[in-house]
Amino acid sequence: MKSKTVTESMTSSSSKTSMKILFALSLAHLLNDTFQSVVSASYPVIKDNLSLTFGQIGIIAFIYQICASVFQPAFGILFDKKPSPWYLSLGSSSTLIGLLILAFASSIYTVAIAVSFIGLGSSIIHPEASRLTHYASGGRHGLAQSIFQVGGNFGGSIGPLLAAFIISPYGQKYMVVFAGIAVLSILSKRPITRWYAGRIRILKTKNTAGKTIHKANPTKNQIYYSLIILLVLIFSKYVYTASLSNYYTFFLIEKFDVTTQHSQLFLFAFLFASAAGTLIGGPIGDRFGRKYVIWLSILGTAPFSLLMPHANLFWTCVLSIMIGFVLSSAFSAILVYAQELLPTKVGLISGLFFGLAFGIAGVAAAVLGYVADHQGIEYVYKCCAYMPLLGFVAIFLPNVKPHRVK
Repeated sequence: MKSKTVTESMTSSSSKTSMKILFALSLAHLLNDTFQSVVSASYPVIKDNLSLTFGQIGIIAFIYQICASVFQPAFGILFDKKPSPWYLSLGSSSTLIGLLILAFASSIYTVAIAVSFIGLGSSIIHPEASRLTHYASGGRHGLAQSIFQVGGNFGGSIGPLLAAFIISPYGQKYMVVFAGIAVLSILSKRPITRWYAGRIRILKTKNTAGKTIHKANPTKNQIYYSLIILLVLIFSKYVYTASLSNYYTFFLIEKFDVTTQHSQLFLFAFLFASAAGTLIGGPIGDRFGRKYVIWLSILGTAPFSLLMPHANLFWTCVLSIMIGFVLSSAFSAILVYAQELLPTKVGLISGLFFGLAFGIAGVAAAVLGYVADHQGIEYVYKCCAYMPLLGFVAIFLPNVKPHRVK
């Protein structure tokens, strides 16, 4: 009888949901995405300090997103084959270096180097933390990914708020405050490190027997077909998300003449709503299937996105909150759906889909910045409003439901 792979053994040994570890991983995700959103929310300050154009801001966002995406599948494969309890701390250390460089960056080139380090840290943390979330889930994968994702979304929401009260009034050099928080982030990963080190020791000494969660066995054609559909959905979600996360503050400043600080508060409201909506999708997907969550989450955003470019300031805020709440559960549902297609390659799938999300967002940020320079930021929002309509393709996904065998 062939020995199990690391992924299969870890999955079969996770018969009980480890809530303590799930919340620790969610905290790690929260801190990582807080740093990321602080960077994107600080783009107006950096743009003014260094006299940059929208196109140059788009290039900076593109470099960050590429560094945070192209390495993720490779890291996912490495983490599957060569597990180590120290990968998460390594990722946070890279982020720490990037934040220190960004605090004192005086040109577009040093800003590019800084965001490269921050992006690389993210490309390590996302696939590894998502992989460990899968192992700690005890089979409740949707719930586990929702807990993990809500940390990231909440971190993403408080980043602009912190930027509004720290970076905007006091300047770019106060990015060192977040470098200090990054040190605390490294220290906070000790419970995860101890837990995973123990798991690795167990896997090296014995194979775990007992019940294993097996997934419905889709054919190769079903897998390829499903992955293509998921790619279209990722494209739809993250092109639209890029317009909001990178340029929402500029849209509000240009259209409604609000201050930078006030625009960051509106961005916080959108991102906080995204965090609040994340917890709904996972449990619903566990009970009724991921397909319906994916379909309703993306396509259900369309009515709000189509109205928002034509609304006044109050309704723009309300609609952005509705968009964040409805759209937020899509990624965790897509990720778990893909993991259920290929349950023995969790690290690869996590890295691939996080990588695609960041890569598409990075390319979109650069393209949208170029369009904004030539056609105006309002034109960008009118065009991007149609992207959620692509969510209709989710209806063609096959149903992939888990079943338990002895």
